[in-house]
Amino acid sequence: MKTVRLTTAQALVRFLAHQYSERDGQEQRLIPGVWGIFGHGNVAGIGQALLQAAVTDEADLPYYLARNEQGMVHASVAFAKMRDRLATFACTASTGPGSTNMITGAALATTNRIPVLLLPSDMFATRAADPVLQQLEDTRGGDVTVNDAFRAVSKYFDRICRPEQLIPAA
Repeated sequence: MKTVRLTTAQALVRFLAHQYSERDGQEQRLIPGVWGIFGHGNVAGIGQALLQAAVTDEADLPYYLARNEQGMVHASVAFAKMRDRLATFACTASTGPGSTNMITGAALATTNRIPVLLLPSDMFATRAADPVLQQLEDTRGGDVTVNDAFRAVSKYFDRICRPEQLIPAA
């Protein structure tokens, strides 16, 4: 068996492209695509991985450009309702206000028990970019960001800080 080296985002894209749900013998893609608005925090990670997957046919996970972060989550909720909760879209947004704009959609989905996968951008691992970007942090703790607001409106929350955390989280 040959070792395949992937970034965390490349591994996530391949993993999501191969997830299926099944009911009454009917199998369908769990995550048929990704809505996104790229910027600081996600363009060089998941953005690159989605582009590479599309160009090389390594994974079938199409990207759809969104114009509003909250709107893309609501569209994913509507899609999941239409598919009887057996499929949904992933959503990704840039760090700071881009990601926090998804919180209302997360609350709607959680309250109504509708599956959506939100991939908000968070802080840089080195924290060196502060305060150049639009990231929003809690100055009382270096490991706290406004993305922690997703904890209250999500059925499951995890912050991936190291590649090896991806497998148990996924």
